[in-house]
Amino acid sequence: MTQDLFARLANRLGPKGHSTDPDIIAPHLTEWRGRYHGRTPLLAMPASTEEVSDLVRLCAEAGVSITPQGGNTGLVGGQIPDGEVLLSLKRMNRIRAIDVDNDSMIAEAGVVLTAVQQSASESNRLFPLSLGSEGSATIGGLISTNAGGVHVLRYGMMRDLILGIEAVLPDGRVFSGLKSLRKDNTGYDLKQLFIGAEGTLGVVTAASLKLFPRPQGHEVALAAVANARDALSLLHHLKAATGAVAAFEVMNRLSVDLVMKNVPNSRDPLPGAPMLVLIEFEAAQAQGLRDAVEGALASAMEIGLVLNALVAENHAQAKSFWAIREHVPMGHRPEGPQVIHDVSVPVSKTPDFLERADKVMQNYCPGVRLVAFGHMGDGNFHYTIIKPDGMAEADFPGDALTQKVYEVTYALDGSISAEHGIGITRADDLVRYKDPESVALMRTLKRALDPNGVMNPRALVP
Repeated sequence: MTQDLFARLANRLGPKGHSTDPDIIAPHLTEWRGRYHGRTPLLAMPASTEEVSDLVRLCAEAGVSITPQGGNTGLVGGQIPDGEVLLSLKRMNRIRAIDVDNDSMIAEAGVVLTAVQQSASESNRLFPLSLGSEGSATIGGLISTNAGGVHVLRYGMMRDLILGIEAVLPDGRVFSGLKSLRKDNTGYDLKQLFIGAEGTLGVVTAASLKLFPRPQGHEVALAAVANARDALSLLHHLKAATGAVAAFEVMNRLSVDLVMKNVPNSRDPLPGAPMLVLIEFEAAQAQGLRDAVEGALASAMEIGLVLNALVAENHAQAKSFWAIREHVPMGHRPEGPQVIHDVSVPVSKTPDFLERADKVMQNYCPGVRLVAFGHMGDGNFHYTIIKPDGMAEADFPGDALTQKVYEVTYALDGSISAEHGIGITRADDLVRYKDPESVALMRTLKRALDPNGVMNPRALVP
Protein backbone atom coordinates (compact mmCIF):
# COMPACT_ATOMS: atom_id res chain seq x y z
CA MET A 1 0.00 0.00 0.00
CA THR A 2 1.44 3.36 -1.02
CA GLN A 3 1.82 6.29 1.34
CA ASP A 4 -0.59 8.25 -0.84
CA LEU A 5 -3.33 5.63 -0.47
CA PHE A 6 -2.69 5.36 3.27
CA ALA A 7 -3.01 9.15 3.64
CA ARG A 8 -6.25 9.23 1.66
CA LEU A 9 -7.76 6.36 3.66
CA ALA A 10 -6.66 7.85 6.97
CA ASN A 11 -8.14 11.20 6.04
CA ARG A 12 -11.47 9.67 4.99
CA LEU A 13 -11.86 7.30 7.96
CA GLY A 14 -10.58 9.60 10.69
CA PRO A 15 -8.58 8.63 13.79
CA LYS A 16 -11.23 6.22 15.08
CA GLY A 17 -11.66 4.57 11.71
CA HIS A 18 -8.21 3.17 11.08
CA SER A 19 -5.16 1.81 12.86
CA THR A 20 -1.65 0.55 12.25
CA ASP A 21 -1.05 -0.10 15.96
CA PRO A 22 0.11 -3.75 16.28
CA ASP A 23 -1.64 -4.13 19.65
CA ILE A 24 -4.98 -3.01 18.23
CA ILE A 25 -4.61 -5.06 15.08
CA ALA A 26 -3.34 -8.26 16.73
CA PRO A 27 -6.72 -9.69 17.88
CA HIS A 28 -7.98 -9.43 14.29
CA LEU A 29 -5.09 -11.41 12.81
CA THR A 30 -5.51 -14.72 14.61
CA GLU A 31 -8.38 -17.13 14.08
CA TRP A 32 -9.86 -18.02 17.47
CA ARG A 33 -8.61 -21.63 17.34
CA GLY A 34 -5.11 -20.44 16.42
CA ARG A 35 -5.03 -22.22 13.05
CA TYR A 36 -4.52 -19.07 10.97
CA HIS A 37 -2.29 -16.05 11.60
CA GLY A 38 -2.41 -13.09 9.25
CA ARG A 39 -0.84 -9.75 8.44
CA THR A 40 -2.17 -6.43 7.21
CA PRO A 41 -0.77 -2.95 6.51
CA LEU A 42 -3.96 -1.31 7.80
CA LEU A 43 -7.00 -2.09 9.91
CA ALA A 44 -9.93 -0.08 8.54
CA MET A 45 -12.91 0.43 10.85
CA PRO A 46 -15.53 2.49 8.99
CA ALA A 47 -18.63 3.68 10.84
CA SER A 48 -21.02 4.11 7.91
CA THR A 49 -21.92 2.69 4.53
CA GLU A 50 -20.57 5.85 2.94
CA GLU A 51 -17.18 5.31 4.57
CA VAL A 52 -17.13 1.68 3.44
CA SER A 53 -17.98 2.82 -0.09
CA ASP A 54 -15.16 5.35 -0.18
CA LEU A 55 -12.70 2.88 1.34
CA VAL A 56 -13.48 0.22 -1.25
CA ARG A 57 -13.41 2.71 -4.12
CA LEU A 58 -10.01 4.08 -3.10
CA CYS A 59 -8.55 0.58 -2.69
CA ALA A 60 -9.99 -0.55 -6.01
CA GLU A 61 -8.53 2.44 -7.82
CA ALA A 62 -5.13 1.67 -6.30
CA GLY A 63 -5.35 -2.07 -7.00
CA VAL A 64 -5.22 -2.95 -3.30
CA SER A 65 -7.20 -5.96 -2.07
CA ILE A 66 -9.47 -6.08 0.97
CA THR A 67 -10.37 -8.82 3.45
CA PRO A 68 -13.68 -8.11 5.24
CA GLN A 69 -14.10 -9.35 8.81
CA GLY A 70 -17.11 -9.61 11.08
CA GLY A 71 -16.77 -11.04 14.56
CA ASN A 72 -13.75 -13.21 13.63
CA THR A 73 -15.62 -16.38 14.59
CA GLY A 74 -15.24 -18.10 11.20
CA LEU A 75 -13.85 -21.62 11.07
CA VAL A 76 -12.35 -21.74 7.57
CA GLY A 77 -9.89 -18.84 7.59
CA GLY A 78 -11.70 -16.55 5.17
CA GLN A 79 -11.64 -13.62 7.59
CA ILE A 80 -7.86 -13.59 8.15
CA PRO A 81 -5.85 -11.26 5.84
CA ASP A 82 -2.54 -12.11 4.23
CA GLY A 83 -1.29 -8.65 3.29
CA GLU A 84 -4.66 -7.20 2.26
CA VAL A 85 -6.27 -4.21 3.95
CA LEU A 86 -8.37 -5.62 6.78
CA LEU A 87 -11.91 -4.21 6.89
CA SER A 88 -13.68 -4.62 10.23
CA LEU A 89 -17.38 -3.79 10.35
CA LYS A 90 -17.63 -3.76 14.16
CA ARG A 91 -18.24 -0.01 14.37
CA MET A 92 -21.30 -0.38 12.15
CA ASN A 93 -23.36 -1.71 15.03
CA ARG A 94 -26.70 0.09 14.92
CA ILE A 95 -30.14 -1.45 14.70
CA ARG A 96 -31.66 1.04 12.30
CA ALA A 97 -35.32 0.07 12.60
CA ILE A 98 -37.79 -2.49 13.91
CA ASP A 99 -41.16 -2.85 12.19
CA VAL A 100 -43.24 -5.01 14.51
CA ASP A 101 -46.27 -5.11 12.23
CA ASN A 102 -44.07 -6.26 9.35
CA ASP A 103 -42.11 -8.69 11.54
CA SER A 104 -38.82 -7.23 10.34
CA MET A 105 -35.70 -5.47 11.58
CA ILE A 106 -32.93 -3.58 9.81
CA ALA A 107 -29.53 -4.18 11.42
CA GLU A 108 -26.08 -3.07 10.37
CA ALA A 109 -23.41 -5.62 9.59
CA GLY A 110 -21.48 -5.15 12.82
CA VAL A 111 -24.39 -5.86 15.16
CA VAL A 112 -23.68 -8.93 17.28
CA LEU A 113 -26.24 -11.73 17.00
CA THR A 114 -27.21 -11.60 20.69
CA ALA A 115 -28.05 -7.91 20.29
CA VAL A 116 -30.42 -8.75 17.44
CA GLN A 117 -32.00 -11.52 19.49
CA GLN A 118 -32.42 -9.18 22.47
CA SER A 119 -33.90 -6.35 20.42
CA ALA A 120 -36.38 -8.73 18.84
CA SER A 121 -37.32 -10.07 22.27
CA GLU A 122 -37.92 -6.56 23.60
CA SER A 123 -40.45 -6.12 20.80
CA ASN A 124 -42.07 -9.47 21.68
CA ARG A 125 -40.63 -11.03 18.57
CA LEU A 126 -38.10 -13.80 17.85
CA PHE A 127 -35.03 -13.82 15.65
CA PRO A 128 -34.42 -17.57 15.60
CA LEU A 129 -30.81 -17.96 14.50
CA SER A 130 -28.83 -19.46 17.39
CA LEU A 131 -25.29 -20.85 17.49
CA GLY A 132 -22.38 -21.25 19.84
CA SER A 133 -20.62 -18.02 18.85
CA GLU A 134 -23.72 -15.82 19.02
CA GLY A 135 -22.10 -13.56 21.63
CA SER A 136 -19.45 -12.41 19.15
CA ALA A 137 -20.63 -13.37 15.65
CA THR A 138 -21.94 -10.39 13.66
CA ILE A 139 -24.81 -10.10 11.21
CA GLY A 140 -22.50 -9.33 8.29
CA GLY A 141 -20.35 -12.38 8.94
CA LEU A 142 -23.39 -14.60 9.45
CA ILE A 143 -24.80 -13.47 6.12
CA SER A 144 -21.49 -13.83 4.29
CA THR A 145 -21.11 -17.43 5.47
CA ASN A 146 -24.84 -18.29 5.34
CA ALA A 147 -24.74 -19.45 8.96
CA GLY A 148 -26.89 -22.30 10.18
CA GLY A 149 -27.06 -23.13 13.88
CA VAL A 150 -29.45 -25.28 15.86
CA HIS A 151 -32.84 -24.07 14.56
CA VAL A 152 -32.40 -24.66 10.82
CA LEU A 153 -34.89 -27.53 11.06
CA ARG A 154 -37.69 -25.09 11.92
CA TYR A 155 -36.58 -21.72 10.52
CA GLY A 156 -33.98 -22.38 7.84
CA MET A 157 -30.47 -21.07 7.20
CA MET A 158 -29.45 -17.41 7.37
CA ARG A 159 -30.47 -16.92 3.73
CA ASP A 160 -34.02 -17.89 4.73
CA LEU A 161 -34.05 -15.11 7.36
CA ILE A 162 -33.03 -12.27 5.02
CA LEU A 163 -35.53 -9.95 3.34
CA GLY A 164 -33.08 -7.42 1.93
CA ILE A 165 -29.43 -6.42 1.88
CA GLU A 166 -27.34 -3.29 1.54
CA ALA A 167 -23.85 -3.98 0.21
CA VAL A 168 -20.86 -2.14 -1.19
CA LEU A 169 -19.72 -3.55 -4.54
CA PRO A 170 -16.03 -4.12 -5.38
CA ASP A 171 -15.78 -0.78 -7.20
CA GLY A 172 -17.34 1.18 -4.31
CA ARG A 173 -20.88 1.47 -5.64
CA VAL A 174 -23.66 0.75 -3.15
CA PHE A 175 -26.28 -1.93 -3.81
CA SER A 176 -29.36 -0.56 -2.02
CA GLY A 177 -31.54 -3.62 -1.59
CA LEU A 178 -32.84 -3.11 1.94
CA LYS A 179 -36.50 -3.70 1.15
CA SER A 180 -38.50 -5.63 3.74
CA LEU A 181 -40.87 -7.33 1.30
CA ARG A 182 -42.01 -10.95 1.42
CA LYS A 183 -42.94 -10.75 -2.25
CA ASP A 184 -40.90 -8.94 -4.91
CA ASN A 185 -41.10 -10.63 -8.29
CA THR A 186 -39.03 -8.12 -10.28
CA GLY A 187 -36.31 -10.28 -11.73
CA TYR A 188 -33.14 -11.68 -10.21
CA ASP A 189 -33.08 -11.95 -6.41
CA LEU A 190 -29.84 -9.99 -6.20
CA LYS A 191 -29.49 -10.12 -2.42
CA GLN A 192 -28.79 -13.83 -2.72
CA LEU A 193 -25.49 -13.05 -4.48
CA PHE A 194 -24.05 -11.78 -1.20
CA ILE A 195 -25.40 -14.49 1.10
CA GLY A 196 -22.78 -17.20 1.46
CA ALA A 197 -20.35 -15.33 -0.81
CA GLU A 198 -17.84 -14.85 2.04
CA GLY A 199 -17.13 -11.24 1.10
CA THR A 200 -15.87 -12.13 -2.38
CA LEU A 201 -18.54 -10.17 -4.26
CA GLY A 202 -18.84 -7.15 -2.00
CA VAL A 203 -19.19 -5.98 1.59
CA VAL A 204 -22.55 -6.46 3.33
CA THR A 205 -23.22 -3.31 5.36
CA ALA A 206 -26.80 -3.88 6.56
CA ALA A 207 -29.67 -6.32 6.24
CA SER A 208 -33.41 -6.51 6.67
CA LEU A 209 -34.11 -9.53 8.87
CA LYS A 210 -37.24 -11.64 9.32
CA LEU A 211 -38.78 -11.76 12.78
CA PHE A 212 -41.29 -14.28 14.10
CA PRO A 213 -43.93 -14.42 16.82
CA ARG A 214 -42.32 -15.22 20.14
CA PRO A 215 -43.28 -18.77 21.18
CA GLN A 216 -44.61 -19.14 24.72
CA GLY A 217 -44.11 -22.88 25.00
CA HIS A 218 -40.59 -24.35 25.34
CA GLU A 219 -39.55 -27.85 26.29
CA VAL A 220 -36.14 -29.55 26.09
CA ALA A 221 -35.65 -33.30 26.19
CA LEU A 222 -32.68 -35.66 26.11
CA ALA A 223 -33.18 -39.15 24.73
CA ALA A 224 -30.97 -42.21 24.55
CA VAL A 225 -31.17 -44.23 21.33
CA ALA A 226 -29.37 -47.33 20.11
CA ASN A 227 -28.18 -45.97 16.76
CA ALA A 228 -28.63 -43.32 14.08
CA ARG A 229 -31.45 -45.19 12.35
CA ASP A 230 -33.51 -45.10 15.51
CA ALA A 231 -32.63 -41.42 15.88
CA LEU A 232 -33.96 -40.69 12.39
CA SER A 233 -37.16 -42.61 13.11
CA LEU A 234 -37.50 -40.69 16.38
CA LEU A 235 -37.20 -37.39 14.51
CA HIS A 236 -40.15 -38.21 12.28
CA HIS A 237 -42.12 -39.68 15.18
CA LEU A 238 -41.76 -36.50 17.24
CA LYS A 239 -42.48 -34.18 14.30
CA ALA A 240 -45.72 -36.04 13.57
CA ALA A 241 -46.75 -36.36 17.21
CA THR A 242 -46.07 -32.79 18.36
CA GLY A 243 -45.65 -30.52 15.35
CA ALA A 244 -43.29 -28.54 17.57
CA VAL A 245 -39.74 -29.82 16.97
CA ALA A 246 -37.41 -26.80 16.72
CA ALA A 247 -34.01 -28.51 17.13
CA PHE A 248 -32.87 -32.12 16.84
CA GLU A 249 -29.22 -32.66 17.76
CA VAL A 250 -27.33 -35.96 18.00
CA MET A 251 -24.13 -36.89 19.83
CA ASN A 252 -22.35 -40.22 19.55
CA ARG A 253 -20.97 -41.89 22.67
CA LEU A 254 -17.38 -40.70 22.29
CA SER A 255 -18.43 -37.08 21.84
CA VAL A 256 -20.24 -37.17 25.19
CA ASP A 257 -17.48 -39.12 26.96
CA LEU A 258 -14.89 -36.54 25.94
CA VAL A 259 -17.05 -33.73 27.32
CA MET A 260 -17.20 -35.60 30.62
CA LYS A 261 -13.44 -36.11 30.51
CA ASN A 262 -12.23 -32.68 29.45
CA VAL A 263 -14.87 -30.12 30.45
CA PRO A 264 -14.98 -29.41 34.19
CA ASN A 265 -18.27 -29.79 36.07
CA SER A 266 -19.89 -31.82 33.30
CA ARG A 267 -22.43 -34.52 34.13
CA ASP A 268 -23.87 -37.20 31.85
CA PRO A 269 -27.62 -37.55 32.57
CA LEU A 270 -27.87 -40.78 30.54
CA PRO A 271 -24.54 -42.60 31.03
CA GLY A 272 -23.74 -45.42 28.67
CA ALA A 273 -26.27 -44.47 26.00
CA PRO A 274 -24.90 -45.38 22.53
CA MET A 275 -26.20 -42.08 21.13
CA LEU A 276 -27.83 -39.06 22.76
CA VAL A 277 -30.48 -36.97 21.05
CA LEU A 278 -31.19 -33.45 22.26
CA ILE A 279 -34.59 -32.13 21.20
CA GLU A 280 -36.03 -28.66 21.63
CA PHE A 281 -39.75 -28.05 21.18
CA GLU A 282 -41.51 -24.72 20.59
CA ALA A 283 -45.20 -23.87 20.49
CA ALA A 284 -47.28 -20.71 20.36
CA GLN A 285 -48.80 -21.56 23.75
CA ALA A 286 -47.24 -23.37 26.70
CA GLN A 287 -50.44 -25.16 27.64
CA GLY A 288 -50.44 -28.76 26.52
CA LEU A 289 -46.91 -28.80 25.09
CA ARG A 290 -45.28 -30.73 27.92
CA ASP A 291 -48.03 -33.36 27.87
CA ALA A 292 -47.58 -33.74 24.11
CA VAL A 293 -43.81 -34.11 24.46
CA GLU A 294 -44.00 -36.62 27.28
CA GLY A 295 -46.67 -38.60 25.45
CA ALA A 296 -44.64 -38.68 22.24
CA LEU A 297 -41.49 -39.85 24.04
CA ALA A 298 -43.46 -42.48 25.98
CA SER A 299 -44.91 -43.91 22.78
CA ALA A 300 -41.44 -43.87 21.20
CA MET A 301 -40.17 -45.96 24.14
CA GLU A 302 -43.06 -48.39 23.74
CA ILE A 303 -42.15 -49.09 20.10
CA GLY A 304 -38.45 -49.40 20.88
CA LEU A 305 -37.11 -46.20 19.34
CA VAL A 306 -35.95 -44.75 22.66
CA LEU A 307 -34.02 -46.51 25.41
CA ASN A 308 -34.52 -43.78 28.00
CA ALA A 309 -35.53 -40.13 28.02
CA LEU A 310 -35.58 -37.07 30.26
CA VAL A 311 -37.65 -33.91 29.88
CA ALA A 312 -36.08 -30.89 31.54
CA GLU A 313 -37.94 -29.86 34.70
CA ASN A 314 -36.80 -26.24 34.58
CA HIS A 315 -34.67 -23.75 32.70
CA ALA A 316 -31.50 -24.70 34.58
CA GLN A 317 -31.85 -28.36 33.65
CA ALA A 318 -32.62 -27.49 30.03
CA LYS A 319 -29.49 -25.36 29.98
CA SER A 320 -27.44 -28.25 31.38
CA PHE A 321 -28.71 -30.54 28.60
CA TRP A 322 -27.71 -27.96 25.98
CA ALA A 323 -24.34 -27.47 27.67
CA ILE A 324 -23.35 -31.05 26.80
CA ARG A 325 -24.02 -30.42 23.13
CA GLU A 326 -22.37 -27.00 23.11
CA HIS A 327 -19.24 -28.31 24.86
CA VAL A 328 -18.56 -31.15 22.41
CA PRO A 329 -15.92 -29.15 20.48
CA MET A 330 -14.26 -28.22 23.76
CA GLY A 331 -14.31 -31.86 24.78
CA HIS A 332 -12.43 -33.28 21.82
CA ARG A 333 -10.04 -30.37 21.24
CA PRO A 334 -7.44 -31.56 23.83
CA GLU A 335 -7.31 -35.08 22.40
CA GLY A 336 -4.39 -34.53 20.03
CA PRO A 337 -4.14 -34.33 16.22
CA GLN A 338 -7.52 -34.42 14.53
CA VAL A 339 -9.31 -33.41 11.36
CA ILE A 340 -12.69 -31.73 11.54
CA HIS A 341 -15.47 -31.78 8.96
CA ASP A 342 -18.75 -29.94 8.47
CA VAL A 343 -20.73 -32.03 6.01
CA SER A 344 -24.35 -32.51 5.07
CA VAL A 345 -26.38 -35.21 3.40
CA PRO A 346 -30.12 -35.57 2.80
CA VAL A 347 -31.82 -36.17 6.15
CA SER A 348 -32.98 -39.57 4.92
CA LYS A 349 -29.34 -40.61 4.38
CA THR A 350 -27.93 -39.51 7.74
CA PRO A 351 -27.71 -43.06 9.14
CA ASP A 352 -26.03 -44.23 5.92
CA PHE A 353 -23.43 -41.48 6.26
CA LEU A 354 -22.45 -42.44 9.81
CA GLU A 355 -22.37 -46.15 9.05
CA ARG A 356 -20.31 -45.77 5.86
CA ALA A 357 -17.98 -43.07 7.16
CA ASP A 358 -17.23 -44.91 10.39
CA LYS A 359 -16.46 -48.12 8.48
CA VAL A 360 -14.22 -46.38 5.94
CA MET A 361 -12.30 -44.54 8.66
CA GLN A 362 -11.64 -47.67 10.70
CA ASN A 363 -10.58 -49.64 7.64
CA TYR A 364 -8.19 -46.92 6.47
CA CYS A 365 -6.80 -46.05 9.90
CA PRO A 366 -7.55 -48.75 12.49
CA GLY A 367 -8.05 -47.46 16.00
CA VAL A 368 -9.05 -43.97 14.90
CA ARG A 369 -11.39 -42.20 17.32
CA LEU A 370 -14.56 -40.75 15.81
CA VAL A 371 -16.61 -37.88 17.19
CA ALA A 372 -19.92 -37.39 15.38
CA PHE A 373 -22.41 -34.79 16.49
CA GLY A 374 -24.58 -32.07 15.08
CA HIS A 375 -27.82 -31.12 13.47
CA MET A 376 -29.32 -34.41 12.33
CA GLY A 377 -32.68 -32.71 11.84
CA ASP A 378 -31.28 -30.86 8.81
CA GLY A 379 -28.71 -33.46 7.72
CA ASN A 380 -25.59 -31.68 9.03
CA PHE A 381 -22.86 -33.55 10.93
CA HIS A 382 -19.70 -32.24 12.52
CA TYR A 383 -17.51 -35.27 12.02
CA THR A 384 -14.11 -35.29 13.71
CA ILE A 385 -11.41 -37.93 13.32
CA ILE A 386 -8.89 -38.10 16.15
CA LYS A 387 -5.50 -39.77 15.95
CA PRO A 388 -5.46 -43.29 17.40
CA ASP A 389 -3.85 -43.69 20.81
CA GLY A 390 -0.23 -44.73 20.42
CA MET A 391 0.16 -43.54 16.83
CA ALA A 392 2.96 -41.07 16.10
CA GLU A 393 1.63 -37.69 15.04
CA ALA A 394 3.63 -37.83 11.81
CA ASP A 395 1.89 -41.09 10.88
CA PHE A 396 -1.65 -39.74 11.25
CA PRO A 397 -3.08 -39.52 7.68
CA GLY A 398 -5.39 -36.58 8.36
CA ASP A 399 -5.54 -35.19 4.83
CA ALA A 400 -6.24 -38.58 3.32
CA LEU A 401 -8.98 -39.23 5.88
CA THR A 402 -10.61 -35.92 4.98
CA GLN A 403 -10.77 -36.95 1.34
CA LYS A 404 -12.34 -40.25 2.39
CA VAL A 405 -15.01 -38.37 4.36
CA TYR A 406 -15.76 -36.18 1.36
CA GLU A 407 -15.98 -39.20 -0.94
CA VAL A 408 -18.57 -40.79 1.33
CA THR A 409 -20.44 -37.48 1.54
CA TYR A 410 -20.61 -36.96 -2.22
CA ALA A 411 -21.60 -40.57 -2.82
CA LEU A 412 -24.68 -39.77 -0.72
CA ASP A 413 -25.47 -36.57 -2.66
CA GLY A 414 -24.07 -34.40 0.12
CA SER A 415 -21.94 -31.29 0.55
CA ILE A 416 -18.45 -30.81 1.99
CA SER A 417 -19.59 -27.64 3.77
CA ALA A 418 -22.97 -27.43 5.46
CA GLU A 419 -22.73 -24.21 7.47
CA HIS A 420 -19.10 -23.18 8.03
CA GLY A 421 -18.37 -22.02 4.49
CA ILE A 422 -15.37 -22.62 2.23
CA GLY A 423 -12.93 -19.83 3.08
CA ILE A 424 -9.29 -20.74 2.56
CA THR A 425 -9.46 -24.15 4.21
CA ARG A 426 -11.74 -25.82 1.67
CA ALA A 427 -11.09 -23.80 -1.49
CA ASP A 428 -9.19 -26.63 -3.21
CA ASP A 429 -11.75 -29.19 -2.10
CA LEU A 430 -14.57 -27.06 -3.50
CA VAL A 431 -12.98 -27.23 -6.95
CA ARG A 432 -12.31 -30.94 -6.52
CA TYR A 433 -15.81 -31.99 -5.45
CA LYS A 434 -18.30 -29.42 -6.73
CA ASP A 435 -19.52 -29.97 -10.27
CA PRO A 436 -17.42 -28.10 -12.86
CA GLU A 437 -20.36 -26.12 -14.25
CA SER A 438 -21.13 -24.67 -10.82
CA VAL A 439 -17.50 -23.72 -10.20
CA ALA A 440 -17.30 -22.11 -13.64
CA LEU A 441 -20.46 -20.09 -12.98
CA MET A 442 -19.13 -18.95 -9.60
CA ARG A 443 -15.95 -17.75 -11.26
CA THR A 444 -17.96 -15.97 -13.97
CA LEU A 445 -19.87 -14.07 -11.29
CA LYS A 446 -16.65 -13.22 -9.48
CA ARG A 447 -15.05 -11.85 -12.66
CA ALA A 448 -18.18 -9.90 -13.56
CA LEU A 449 -18.52 -8.14 -10.21
CA ASP A 450 -14.87 -8.06 -9.14
CA PRO A 451 -12.69 -8.20 -12.28
CA ASN A 452 -9.63 -6.92 -10.43
CA GLY A 453 -9.91 -9.35 -7.52
CA VAL A 454 -10.26 -6.67 -4.85
CA MET A 455 -12.62 -8.49 -2.48
CA ASN A 456 -11.30 -11.33 -0.31
CA PRO A 457 -9.14 -12.65 -3.17
CA ARG A 458 -7.96 -15.88 -1.53
CA ALA A 459 -11.32 -17.16 -0.31
CA LEU A 460 -13.95 -19.41 -1.90
CA VAL A 461 -12.96 -19.45 -5.61
CA PRO A 462 -9.52 -17.76 -5.86
